[in-house]
Amino acid sequence: MKKTWFITGASRGFGRIWAEAALKRGDKVTATARKLEDIADLKERFGDAVLPMALDVTNAVQVQQVVQQAYKHFGRMDVLVNNAGTSLFAATEEASDEQIRDLFDANYLGMVRVLRAALPLLRKQGNGHILGVSSGLGITALPLIGFYCATKWAVEALHESLAQEVRPFGIRVTLVEPGAYATEFGKSADIADALEPYAEFRKQFLTRLANLERGEPEATAEAVLKLVDADDPPLRLGLGNSILPRARAAYAERLAEWEAWEDVSNAAMGEPKQAAASWIEQLIHDTSDQA
Repeated sequence: MKKTWFITGASRGFGRIWAEAALKRGDKVTATARKLEDIADLKERFGDAVLPMALDVTNAVQVQQVVQQAYKHFGRMDVLVNNAGTSLFAATEEASDEQIRDLFDANYLGMVRVLRAALPLLRKQGNGHILGVSSGLGITALPLIGFYCATKWAVEALHESLAQEVRPFGIRVTLVEPGAYATEFGKSADIADALEPYAEFRKQFLTRLANLERGEPEATAEAVLKLVDADDPPLRLGLGNSILPRARAAYAERLAEWEAWEDVSNAAMGEPKQAAASWIEQLIHDTSDQA
């Protein structure tokens, strides 16, 4: 069955690759990017199967308008790919408040805006598949890109919660977690002014990044098509051969630390109490009244 997609950040990288893959197999795609001219060629190549639209996910009004227009144009939305984002290269004390806010506005709040615009339509439709593009850095963090990692950890938590909320409406949710790929994503990163104490560490880290083995971005298209065609898609799909080893190592270390401190953790419980907190009881009462 042919699908109708809505993809943010379709001008380049994964967004462009997945949009083209969907269009080549006969699906319909609303392809969005900050600058319409960056995706205009898709219209020339794929005609009425694609709807190119300008979209800045930091603009709440525009997000609502574009999602509504796209849904009206194609009449449905089978796959929502929340892919738009940016990056920030900075040690924790190097980044400015403005840089951090701008990063979260694009990578996290931008994703929330698109979700909140699309969810009423998907609920009314009674189905749909949301793909939240996270990262292998949503599993483990690296230095000097900690704020970027933090946005992806936030994306992970959001979608894990969202999946439980929307399952009763027939809506499925998957976190797509790419490893290192040879895209141009890093070229758009905001770079904070370096502080002298971190200069040598920054140089060593950049050398490490430059020598990192990177995957072929185009190779991800088949995996994403299989994902959206699956009858029972997973909550998480890692892309590339680094994700599972990274997760295994990280969780083995975390479990070992939690277990080593288990006695201290258990003692911090005090005397367990059976009665629900009064605020929970009030929340249950208020929810029942609203229903």
